Amino acid sequence: MSNPYFRFKQFTVFHDKCAMKVGTDGVLLGAWTSVENAADILDVGTGTGLIALMVAQRNPLAKVLAIDVDEQAVGQAKENIGNSLFSDRIAVEFFDFRQFIQNSSKRFDLIVSNPPYFSQSLLPSDKERARARHSVSLTLDDLLFSARSCLKNDGTLSLILPYDKRDELNYLCEKYTFYMKRKTIVYPLPDTEPKRLLTELTMQQTDHTETSSLIIENSRHQYTKDFSGLASGFYIHL
Repeated sequence: MSNPYFRFKQFTVFHDKCAMKVGTDGVLLGAWTSVENAADILDVGTGTGLIALMVAQRNPLAKVLAIDVDEQAVGQAKENIGNSLFSDRIAVEFFDFRQFIQNSSKRFDLIVSNPPYFSQSLLPSDKERARARHSVSLTLDDLLFSARSCLKNDGTLSLILPYDKRDELNYLCEKYTFYMKRKTIVYPLPDTEPKRLLTELTMQQTDHTETSSLIIENSRHQYTKDFSGLASGFYIHL
């Protein structure tokens, strides 16, 4: 049986009751996202609460609202956050994002999301895992459309996506008038194809996209200097 929790430097995340476990994608997004000027942060599809905890650790003045459509995930995120040093600055609510924007007038400096991404694949057999990982409850189109309703004018939408969704993202940015201000192309190993795209979108027009790349491992379980520097505030054994 796999370990029911993952221990980070300043908090512990249990994921035994949650369809989506702690993984590299969440750590990447939580460590990479620009949080310096974000007083109010919304984490969409929080799962275990990992990203909410990471951004709260990185910005000690931020208030974070974490939402999820999975009741078990919400319960586990509340436990993880309640047992953390950041419990007074993070709230967890059971909400579908589309429902949330209909019930709230609040606007955020930063919306961060590790969204479902198996839109073209077969549904996993487990119903909750399917909902967490397959875009049956929130498509990328839904995500960008809804984000416009609750982002501040100078706010940022920060995402991690499969690299092969970049064309869809570009199309949706044009559809909903988002501009890409920053992106990092993520490679699992040297000399492999890129697997993930980290991106920050804004509604403020920009003529320049800050572009970089990141390799996670030099070889199996041997993290690169760049990844280690990014995640050193969280992983214990780096």
